[in-house]
Amino acid sequence: MLNRTLSVVATVVALFAGAAPAAMAADATSGPADFRTAVQAQGNARVTAAVLDLDGTGREPAVYGDDTPYDTASIVKVDLLAAMLLHARDHRRDLTARENAQAEVMIRNSDNTAANALWRAVGAAPGLDSANRRLGLTSTQGGPGGLWGLTRTTAADQIRLLRAIFGTGPTPLDAASRGRIAALMTEIADGQSWGVSAAADAGWALKNGWLMRTTTGLWDINSIGRVTAGGHRYLVSVLSDGNVSMPDGVKLVERAVRTAVSRSAAR
Repeated sequence: MLNRTLSVVATVVALFAGAAPAAMAADATSGPADFRTAVQAQGNARVTAAVLDLDGTGREPAVYGDDTPYDTASIVKVDLLAAMLLHARDHRRDLTARENAQAEVMIRNSDNTAANALWRAVGAAPGLDSANRRLGLTSTQGGPGGLWGLTRTTAADQIRLLRAIFGTGPTPLDAASRGRIAALMTEIADGQSWGVSAAADAGWALKNGWLMRTTTGLWDINSIGRVTAGGHRYLVSVLSDGNVSMPDGVKLVERAVRTAVSRSAAR
């Protein structure tokens, strides 16, 4: 959740702030037009999904749609918490009681005041970008100034972040940090548990983001997390923009995640 009164200048800056996509090893299994049709995207809405089956044999995510940068809105709060935990470990300390409380409400309730404080604590965009290089993200760039919600990312990069939290391979995050983030993502406040959870038939962990653009009135709606479906655990990210309303964007994201997970399961 990002303040709906973002300035026109900030919006324009965001459109040009994205990092150029790096060469991707992801399995591009569905083109933009095909995926938009499959998930019934309306008007000028864009949508991209990426899925990694943690219980499968593949090492790279399947990407559905065009894996180009989108604004994160509040999904960046997962990345921000990971960066904060790395920052604290680098300084050989635990999070303070206040930082722990801020982390909890930032993830559970999508609290922006807490995100502002932790954004400053990690060193804003340069600090986030530094942490992301360590986490293996290649196509994510921190937002300008204090506008953490205008961080730019790709669906495949969000899978890299999720793999650093939920995967079994080596990661800069220690076990306690990974467990902390994962636990908070299962404790999302009532009313905010939509999104990737639509594909789950058992457990889920998620973080959503939503932002109305002041220049157009259109909505960015994003969702990332881990879901369990058909006995398999999937890491999933769905990014969208150009939605005419928040409810329309939520429905699009949920159609997209169900379609992407279903296609991945059938491969």
